[in-house]
Amino acid sequence: MSLTNRQYRLAARPVGMPKPSDWNLTSETVAEPADGQVLIKVLQLSLDPAMRGWMNEGKSYIPPVGIGEVMRAGGVGKVVASKNPKFAAGDHVAGYFGVQEYCLADPARLTQIGLSKIDLRMGTPSQWLNALGMPGMTGYFGLLEVGQPKAGETVVVSGAAGAVGQTVGQVAKIKGCRAIGIAGGREKCDFAVRELHYDACIDYKMGSLKEGLKEHCPKGVDVYFDNVGGDILDTVLTRINRKARIVICGAISQYNNTTPVKGPSNYLSLLVNRARMEGMVVFDWAERYGEAIRDISEWMREGRFASKEDIVEGFEAFPETLNKLFSGGNFGKLVLQVAKE
Repeated sequence: MSLTNRQYRLAARPVGMPKPSDWNLTSETVAEPADGQVLIKVLQLSLDPAMRGWMNEGKSYIPPVGIGEVMRAGGVGKVVASKNPKFAAGDHVAGYFGVQEYCLADPARLTQIGLSKIDLRMGTPSQWLNALGMPGMTGYFGLLEVGQPKAGETVVVSGAAGAVGQTVGQVAKIKGCRAIGIAGGREKCDFAVRELHYDACIDYKMGSLKEGLKEHCPKGVDVYFDNVGGDILDTVLTRINRKARIVICGAISQYNNTTPVKGPSNYLSLLVNRARMEGMVVFDWAERYGEAIRDISEWMREGRFASKEDIVEGFEAFPETLNKLFSGGNFGKLVLQVAKE
């Protein structure tokens, strides 16, 4: 076996939006697996807003990607060779393989990269990066464990048509809540209502978000699931109810700032309404992912749960494809198709 592995390595810490010079495209010969190792051919990679934070130096919930290291990314792949009894050639697997065409995982790193078998009877590879992957887990546990919605309550979700927002809105409806989305553009808002079963979706690019919230949340907001931050978070805080729960999942509007992050100026609404704002990181529920996968896959089989992916072809398209996340250029969960089986 003689294989070449191309890799995107972080060349510099981005200032603002990542640019081509922040990456080095390198290649190396793929080694044969040694005892305990597993060689995986990467089929698809998950491109997520969190990747922008991983590129920054500084304390966070996970160490930053080092200069010269392969960029961190989740993916799905196929085992092409194995000297580990837990995995066999032909197995489909998911894990944090990095932005590369092959991943050689040794026993010490199997847990670190979260290598696990996946069942393609439960979902397609791209669905294992969306509803059955990290975005789905984030939406499921973030809403149910942190947001703690009760039937009949109003749940508002920013980034409603995005990867995490898809799951949050659909789980909210399944649990008997009224779900109101916020998204950018009529096409995304229509998708949120037609396919994701939101009761309404407010186009923040058209008209007033504040007026839209008044119209669609006449009794206020009980749970706000925030993927955006900035002005949208600030506006929703003016509409929260007493004992509301605000789930801070992400702040994509702030990730490429060259100035300090904009904090919520309306935070005193938390005091007045005895409300709670809490951040969440999905890895805290890693031991319970199986629960969410079982529920979501069952809902998918029943036709009650949609999973939309935006798949871009070509490994070399990684830098510009990643930036689609921050320009709003993707529609659905953004996936990079690295190779075919």
